[in-house]
Amino acid sequence: MRADGTRVRGLSPIVQALPYIMPRRYDAQNWANDYVDEEILRNYIRQKRRDGLSVTHMSVLVAAYYKAALENPKVNYFIMNRKVYRRNHFCFSFVILKTRADGTPDETTLKIYLKPEDTVFSISQRIKEHIDRNLVAAHNNRTDRFAAMAFSVPGLARVVFWTAYHLDLHGLLPKRIIELSPFHTSLFITNLASINTNYIFHHCYEFGTTSVFICMGKPVPDPMAPAGSGKRLMPLGVVMDERVATGIEYARFFAAFSRYLKRPEVLESRLDGGESAAAMAAEA
Repeated sequence: MRADGTRVRGLSPIVQALPYIMPRRYDAQNWANDYVDEEILRNYIRQKRRDGLSVTHMSVLVAAYYKAALENPKVNYFIMNRKVYRRNHFCFSFVILKTRADGTPDETTLKIYLKPEDTVFSISQRIKEHIDRNLVAAHNNRTDRFAAMAFSVPGLARVVFWTAYHLDLHGLLPKRIIELSPFHTSLFITNLASINTNYIFHHCYEFGTTSVFICMGKPVPDPMAPAGSGKRLMPLGVVMDERVATGIEYARFFAAFSRYLKRPEVLESRLDGGESAAAMAAEA
């Protein structure tokens, strides 16, 4: 059994057949774009800051995505070696810019695990902690150190990644490697708006288990808004593996995702809808 998921059985014949018809993740990629009301997000973020709470565009998007995924769990499935797996956790990966000790720009990839009791505030705090820790020029996270090791000897990287890929195919990749790999993730998200760039449709990696990739682009004018209103939308480029869920299941998921982005205040409570520990203690 895989360290990161459980084989899903009892699927309909057509769902079981799809990974054979489209064995590669890049065979099965569907692209879609969507738009988020930037005014709603900005007003919410500003209000929370006035209340002394820090939230960001990314933390709101991730919280809305995770809440919708808890209600529509098939978007957290993944395909490996033509088999469908139910992931036994939820995590998301993203890239940050940092500066090396010699002053040159660099990138590093972070992965954060979430729990059903998380809220938009706990997600925002965890993102901040990970970014702050990894922005330190001298700091290299476990992923960076693993990559540095793999490339430390000529030819070693080819052996390391070939071995990891084939172990992964057969469910034998060690849990420790899966945990440090940003490509074994429920969601990969990138914020190109942070570098004033348009959104793109970013591929889902063949290596690993990424089933959905979302790219946030710089805000654009709302074409449906009255002239001179200045209303803006934040575009999203979404790429998804069509083999993990049917069209109607994806439609229901994205409807919920969109609904929560329009009402971000609902993300302030436990994302699974359960009672918080503080509320339970108060009732007791």
